[in-house]
Amino acid sequence: MEQMSLFDAMPVSGNLAVPLASRLRPRKLGDFIGQEHLLGPGKMLRQLIEKDQISSMIFWGPPGVGKTTLAGIIAERTKADFINFSAVTSGIREIRDVMNQAEAGRKMGIRTVLFVDEIHRFNKAQQDAFLPFVEKGSILLIGATTENPSFEVNAALLSRCRVFVLKALGEEELVKLLGNALQNPAGFAGQRIEISGEQLKAIAVFANGDARTALNTLEMVVLNGEITPEGSIRIGNEGLAQCLDRKSLLYDKAGEEHYNLISALHKSMRNSDPDAAIYWMCRMLEGGENPLYIARRLIRFASEDIGMADSNALTVAVAAYQACHFLGMPECDVHLTHAVTYLSMAPKSNALYRACEKCKEDVSSRTAEPVPLVLRNAPTKLMEDLHYGDGYLYAHNTEEKLTDMECFPESMRGSRYYYPTKEGAEAKVGERLREIMEWKRGKRETDA
Repeated sequence: MEQMSLFDAMPVSGNLAVPLASRLRPRKLGDFIGQEHLLGPGKMLRQLIEKDQISSMIFWGPPGVGKTTLAGIIAERTKADFINFSAVTSGIREIRDVMNQAEAGRKMGIRTVLFVDEIHRFNKAQQDAFLPFVEKGSILLIGATTENPSFEVNAALLSRCRVFVLKALGEEELVKLLGNALQNPAGFAGQRIEISGEQLKAIAVFANGDARTALNTLEMVVLNGEITPEGSIRIGNEGLAQCLDRKSLLYDKAGEEHYNLISALHKSMRNSDPDAAIYWMCRMLEGGENPLYIARRLIRFASEDIGMADSNALTVAVAAYQACHFLGMPECDVHLTHAVTYLSMAPKSNALYRACEKCKEDVSSRTAEPVPLVLRNAPTKLMEDLHYGDGYLYAHNTEEKLTDMECFPESMRGSRYYYPTKEGAEAKVGERLREIMEWKRGKRETDA
């Protein structure tokens, strides 16, 4: 816990012991790159900061887009006491100490702005400790999070905060950022760096919207550059390629992006788009996802979205799971690609899913009637005496391999859940079901 500006400990010149991204952290709105939808001329957040009229707010966005930097800019401009609070190192006692200090300040007419980085790391009890002080206005809370605040911030606290969504930086914005780093005295202005526009663009693409990654990568590239006889630093393509060996994709296997990507995979397959489906699958694998998780989701998809339209889809999905189990990564990626492509191109039917969901509704909302006696086995004499199995008709004993025996409980007679579509093989299934229903109807009418 610190009662200070985020910039207090920041170096003001090119101290090479401090990472480039920290040395170049903007102190003024005019130096901030990106988030034009929030900070462009006339935009709401810019006006709130410039007029020092901030309210409690949450900055939500991926890493390296300026959440902490914006908090630092607010710290520089506000006339309120600014407290930097860590969700990692602070507990309930520290929270209460700060809240009591803020409440005392409020009674003296002093505003307190509390910045909480990684607010999603606070548990419910810790977040609840903020709530009464936010309600009374003892503090103005600024939280920063990479996780969806709808899931990670208590609803009562979230309802009292304005959420600003920060976006990943675009390629042009990152190139501009890198160019500024080469010209800034805190960066590489004192050195002659021979680097091309295409090389800067390659770093920007590699950074994947993350300004911190872009600047730290540039620093690594420069430090590993070739020193020429003239004293300049030349960036070669081979050295650059080594620094860009592997992209760190935004992917948290326990967070929202995990569900976003599996949702994108499902919906691409459902839309019969194999190319997009393969792309999202590869994004998950490159982000470190367990291939068995993807395979399990494919098994679910095979019955939920394809079902009887192509029953072989389930076989393919289960086989892909087995292949992933036998081989693991990286070899099993082609088996997942096989399954994803098959499921994408298969005819689609959600008739089984709809049947299951409707039946579950009835099971949960209606009386659980006993199994009709006709459907019960009678392995003991007592059960026979109680008429278990009386009237049971064995379908294999009939020429049609059908009977008109009622299999539902009395109150459920006539219920229907499965309505076949006309997609793929399910069209034949639907025709067969219609024939069966017509035969049973005719048989009952005749018997009556």
